Amino acid sequence: MLVLGTKAPDFKLPEPGTGRMVSRDEFSSAPALLVAFLCNHCPYVKHVQKELTRLIKEYQEKGLSAVGISANDITSHPQDGPEMMAKEAAAAGYTFPYLYDESQQVAKAYHAACTPDFFLFNKHRELVYRGQMDGSRPGNGVPLTGNDLRSALDALPAGKPVGADQKASRGCGIKWKPGNEPEHQVRS
Repeated sequence: MLVLGTKAPDFKLPEPGTGRMVSRDEFSSAPALLVAFLCNHCPYVKHVQKELTRLIKEYQEKGLSAVGISANDITSHPQDGPEMMAKEAAAAGYTFPYLYDESQQVAKAYHAACTPDFFLFNKHRELVYRGQMDGSRPGNGVPLTGNDLRSALDALPAGKPVGADQKASRGCGIKWKPGNEPEHQVRS
């Protein structure tokens, strides 16, 4: 996992549907930046999608900036391609840019492991939270609340430290292009 305190890795990625290039520095004046690794096909993303969209919209009203990034190999998962991403963003009502990381270099820089995977940075763009939205998973019966991510988001404007008890996300592994797997995820 990316070490807490790490500066937000840079990115400049296209937003399918608009063709606009979006960079990390566009959000430099925001008090917090949430980077969420998502994709279209993953049942874990589908499970949290409505609550995530609602949660992000709620915190955007308090100054949060957010981006979603899909880094999956579209050769093996064409449903995660840019054209389908634009449709997914519209259908889900995303109020944040949903960006395409074709090279997968941004996902590597963030140490993204799965979808969904969340990275929250403070106003200095230092990582204060990485991990799950909450303990709910498809079929486990745990209510979807967003409590883990919500606690981190609430701590920032209050000037409180974000709790150290951070649980890794669970979901569908990033679909790496053959030979492009990060060294820390390659298994022999």
